[in-house]
Amino acid sequence: MAAQYNKRRDFLKKSGIGALGLMISGIVLATENQSVTKVSGLNKDTEIIRTAHIGVGGMGAEDLKAMASHPQVVIKALCDVDAINLAVAHKNHPQARIFFDYRAMLKELGDEIDAVVISAPDHIHAPAALLAMQNNKPVYCQKPLTHYVSESREMRQLAADKNLVTQMGIQVHSFYDYKLATLLIQSGIIGKVHTVHAWSPKNWGYNGPEPEGSDPIPPQLDWSLWLGTAQERPYKEGFYHPANWRKLIDYGCATLGDMGVHIFDTPYNALALGVPQIIKNDCRPPNDFGYPEQNTVTYEFPGTQYTTESLKWIWYDGPGAPLLNEDLILPDSTNTKSNSSKNENLKDKTSLDAGIAEKGQLPEQGAMFVGEKGRLLLPHFMQLPLKIVKGKYVDISKEIKTISEKHHLGTPVRDYEAESPKHYHEFIDACLGKGETSAPFDYAARLTETILLGVIAGRFPNQTLHWDAEKARFKEEEANSYLMGTYRNF
Repeated sequence: MAAQYNKRRDFLKKSGIGALGLMISGIVLATENQSVTKVSGLNKDTEIIRTAHIGVGGMGAEDLKAMASHPQVVIKALCDVDAINLAVAHKNHPQARIFFDYRAMLKELGDEIDAVVISAPDHIHAPAALLAMQNNKPVYCQKPLTHYVSESREMRQLAADKNLVTQMGIQVHSFYDYKLATLLIQSGIIGKVHTVHAWSPKNWGYNGPEPEGSDPIPPQLDWSLWLGTAQERPYKEGFYHPANWRKLIDYGCATLGDMGVHIFDTPYNALALGVPQIIKNDCRPPNDFGYPEQNTVTYEFPGTQYTTESLKWIWYDGPGAPLLNEDLILPDSTNTKSNSSKNENLKDKTSLDAGIAEKGQLPEQGAMFVGEKGRLLLPHFMQLPLKIVKGKYVDISKEIKTISEKHHLGTPVRDYEAESPKHYHEFIDACLGKGETSAPFDYAARLTETILLGVIAGRFPNQTLHWDAEKARFKEEEANSYLMGTYRNF
């Protein structure tokens, strides 16, 4: 630990971060202990929310930007295991204190922070969020909510016990088209739904071998803190930090845990689903290191007021997804085998790309509701849903107008930069006592549990698993060992 700390200290000095006037102590970097009590431009007695951010690189940088855009937010603390991420974030928020270790941050700052934002890799979500909530802090946590099913249930229970404001980071949940699709389905526009197809050709899997040997740990990175509660593993360049952890069993949740959460969200919410009873994943055999690169996961849910007696849900991911069937054939379809993609691996795609499909082709990512009175196609994302009946598109402009006016949805905004802060601001407003969040942990934990059951099914390819939601156990005893992990002390 000392050698790694000294390397990081030397890196900070040479990189110019030391010129920011920071003081290094143990594994914590902190600016002067200053308590912010008001925001410039607001009345001195106006309430504010002081946020602490765990993970400020990649999506964490986007989360930080969106939270900071709220006029009643003060960025109080920044935490990341990578000093380069910290330097970039601190340049934009020089008043914030800086930490490498979220445990030290929460312990030291205490009542100086009002809410915690978690944007670290998936395996960090629950340990950090649970600690924050134990300290009575409202939490905004990126999707998927957790790495293990047991963690989702624990976070849901703790948030309820402490009556805390919570929100999962699925920002498109607050977009016009997703709200509209939810209301259209619940209005009965295609009758009761019996099947949902959802897909993404994105590839957060890895079919190769586990790397051998080790590489020098970059001087800006605290590798032990990056691993967190995960088991000890040698650092290997290009496999873990900063961008490949989603592919790997110990740290991420595969494509299901990335795009699946976004694309599942609207059908799951619209149909008022609980957790599935039956799960089956058609994929390659497990290799105990990386997730399968292609998955077809079939769920069966108990019925709700918006579905038939039971609901079948099929998820497809990986290059070429989805495999087409009659439910996915569009009017004037030009594609009869599988979805085409300009970049099959989608390695350079962000998780929120919105591609406009060519005529007769499925959108690159999206969902199809199949009901008693037709189908509803929901592209991902920022595109209006389309109704299909007997092989023809049906004009639903009147229904859209009626629902938009009735529920005060406003007009569609086709600007992600303008739309995305809404979900974050909703969380801050709820912390201020102004309204409620739309993706609290009560909802997010159930959605995440559904996602993770599909991930676990990948350990048992082509085998049908039976889930008892009340007991939180599989009928197949061998699958229960994957519901929770063994935490490392670090």
